[in-house]
Amino acid sequence: MRYKIGIDVGGTFTDFLLAVDDGSSQIYKVLSTPDDPSIATMKGIEEMAGDRDISTREFLRDVAVIVHGTTVTTNATLTYTGAKTGLLTTRGVRDALEMRRGIREEQYNNRYKNAQPVVERYLRLPVSGRLDYQGKEIEPLNLDDVNQAVDFFLKEGVETVAICFMNSFANKDHEQRAAELVKDRMPGAYLSVSTDVLPSIRFYDRVSTTALNSYVGPILERYLASLLRKLEEQEYRGVLLIMQSNGGVVAPEIAARNAATTLLSGPAGGPVAGVAYASVQGYEDCITADMGGTSFDAALIKNRAPYVTHTGNINRLRLALPMLDVVTIGAGGGSIGWIDEGGLLRMGPQSASSKPGPACYDLGGIEPACTDADLVLGYLDEKFFAGGRMPLNRSKAEQAIVKRVAEPVGWDLYQAAAGMYDVINVNMAAAVREVAVGHGQDPRDFPLVVAGGAGPNHACMIAYELEIPVIIVPRESSIFCAVGMLMSDLKHDHVRTYATLLKHIDPVRFKALFEEMKQEGLKSLASEGIPERNVSYVYSLDLRYVRQYHEVNLEITAQEVEREDFDSIAAKFHPRHDRLYGYSLAEQGTAIELINMRISCIGQTEKPKFYEETYHDADPSEAYKGKRRAYLPITREFKEIEIFDGMKLRFGNRITGPAIIEQVNTTTFVSPEYNVVVDKFGSYTLYLKSRETEFIRRVLP
Repeated sequence: MRYKIGIDVGGTFTDFLLAVDDGSSQIYKVLSTPDDPSIATMKGIEEMAGDRDISTREFLRDVAVIVHGTTVTTNATLTYTGAKTGLLTTRGVRDALEMRRGIREEQYNNRYKNAQPVVERYLRLPVSGRLDYQGKEIEPLNLDDVNQAVDFFLKEGVETVAICFMNSFANKDHEQRAAELVKDRMPGAYLSVSTDVLPSIRFYDRVSTTALNSYVGPILERYLASLLRKLEEQEYRGVLLIMQSNGGVVAPEIAARNAATTLLSGPAGGPVAGVAYASVQGYEDCITADMGGTSFDAALIKNRAPYVTHTGNINRLRLALPMLDVVTIGAGGGSIGWIDEGGLLRMGPQSASSKPGPACYDLGGIEPACTDADLVLGYLDEKFFAGGRMPLNRSKAEQAIVKRVAEPVGWDLYQAAAGMYDVINVNMAAAVREVAVGHGQDPRDFPLVVAGGAGPNHACMIAYELEIPVIIVPRESSIFCAVGMLMSDLKHDHVRTYATLLKHIDPVRFKALFEEMKQEGLKSLASEGIPERNVSYVYSLDLRYVRQYHEVNLEITAQEVEREDFDSIAAKFHPRHDRLYGYSLAEQGTAIELINMRISCIGQTEKPKFYEETYHDADPSEAYKGKRRAYLPITREFKEIEIFDGMKLRFGNRITGPAIIEQVNTTTFVSPEYNVVVDKFGSYTLYLKSRETEFIRRVLP
């Protein structure tokens, strides 16, 4: 047998998908080890080997590929535990990291504190030398300033250096000369240069992204070195790939150099997996909703491609690298219920995480979490959680809910648990609505692909709130992102700024810049063993109407580039702008301005094949387990409802709601408004009873 492993390190659990070359697969979950995530990673691999009665070393000989998503850089940024960083920047703008773009997130809140930069002010050192916006030298670079700054960095024990000069996107000479000097005098330091990290316009975006890259670079470098060392000790000879925020994967060496590309890689596997599961039923579009132990992630997929954004934030700090447009909120199985100063019930964003975990874990947690409410409401079986390997303590859950939620507002136990369930569902529905409406889409037009260990328990109420008629719950929903990682291609994104009116573009320069980026991508992919015949390209432009503040990213074709077909590009821009912002200036003849040119170089990887079941029949009785008393949210009552073993359900089986489908790693609550049919990959399709005929046709032969 040959294996492929997808690994997603989460806040509570580390998830594994073991894909076998015969099309079968297995799910594994172990508690995360935040102090050193590689410990949980190796523990999961050891469990896989143990299940086969062989040593870890023997097992790894048959593993061809490991794809790993990591939260190491994310956690370092959120907790401000990155490396001690020094910044070299143009004299006069050392405070750009703190001033940002001059926009206060909460304009009328005088107590709202500014975001804390990752480089302290005394380590942000000015360098004389200036370029104009076209890259022409106004003032020569002062290398004495660079030398003095390096002296200070060495004295202060700086571990990593970021270099970002004004207008360097137009001419990288000053930055590269400064970088050579730093490399010579600080050979062991991690170095980030803005013209390597993000060679595009907008100084704050560039300096913030470069500083973040340096801040987390040594952390990721050490982690990957530790993981590679552990794998080498077990004589692993296969390929290790690291998940990026853009939904693609890269080799560990490239990830270590470009650490900022992993800052939001955790949720990136979800949308990639969503495309695969939705397409089985013929859907080109879907919304993914992934509820884990700590967070809830929602993303929109259109024409089988997740939306990408080039301006995101992490911990209120700007990250201007391509990333899948995922809306993330603090809502997970570990989200804590609490009463605010006004007496209102809130859920999260604080999380019980894996240590100490929800009260019902009986690991010392005393705060009531979402999982505690799910247990009290009957959605979880206290003796079957994690397949019985982790029994839940119902009494501890009840005590926590009563003490922290019910008593402060005068409710009984079940009112408090139902309130916690309702509030977190509304929060998640708002995130799904945001990701759809933000792209000019109506969430009712999309199937909802739901994942995460906790997600299927809440799926019906999220969909019902948004009037979404169909939900797809993959059988592998509890390790959804790990699936997506195995479905991902190698991907490298490149950008160049070319600020000009669309009608004034120099075709020769336009093509030359795309070719330059294309060659950079090919070089990176070649170093990862991808031949040019397996490489594809996605071209796009950042466009806006003249004098606008924000750009619209527009995908274009290689043919439009070759034919210099700028009229076709303009014709596509106007309706795209209208969909996003509700208006178009096409009839007024307003000029269109080009800001950035972008290319994604994609190296195709071999994807695992998942086993397709033959049609069984509609009768699910072979999977029937019994009945349990559970809460029905719409009618606000408890009833005895049927329980089914999800691993025994077969293609074609149909279940009438209300019901509960239990698996070792997740539980799906089917509310009375929905029915279920199982598709050929074992996914559960939940659909509104009033629209049965429409959705059954998509699933059954």
